[in-house]
Amino acid sequence: MTFISSVLSWFSSIFFSKSAEISVVGLQASGKTSFVNVITSGQPTLTQWSEDVVPTIAFNYRKVRKNAVTLKIWDVAGQPKFRSMWERYCNGVDAVVFVVDSADQEKFDTVRFELHQLLAQPSLAGVPLLVLGNKNDIPSHASVKDLIRDLQLDKIKDRPVSCYSVRSSIPGYRVC
Repeated sequence: MTFISSVLSWFSSIFFSKSAEISVVGLQASGKTSFVNVITSGQPTLTQWSEDVVPTIAFNYRKVRKNAVTLKIWDVAGQPKFRSMWERYCNGVDAVVFVVDSADQEKFDTVRFELHQLLAQPSLAGVPLLVLGNKNDIPSHASVKDLIRDLQLDKIKDRPVSCYSVRSSIPGYRVC
């Protein structure tokens, strides 16, 4: 199963409707925009991350139709000054996708804090969560088991939670 198929299957399993609105959040440089680009184009990006990539400022909005599912996607900036906006762009969505740079384990304390602070917002009660451990092609990446433990995903009991590990810079974005 391809990465795109896996993600769309996950969304389809949660929603009865054929339309879903999601917010993609996470710390800066975790791969949020690359994930959105793959979802909207159906293809892995051909260019790897470089210093020429412009960080998202505030948010980007995309709408894509794949098969019978229409996704409305909010790609929200991850720099510290924009994190206070996450709740605003997650309010009323059908799912939150939290992208984590699984190779940057030094930031896991910050990731855990920001994730749990976001999920504690009353407006997000019960909203399904998909955690993507991005950049698993980097040797020092954390496994799904590590992400579940380090981000305390097993303590989240008030919503559906899924966690996957994905490759970032190798063409073909595969779920592992």
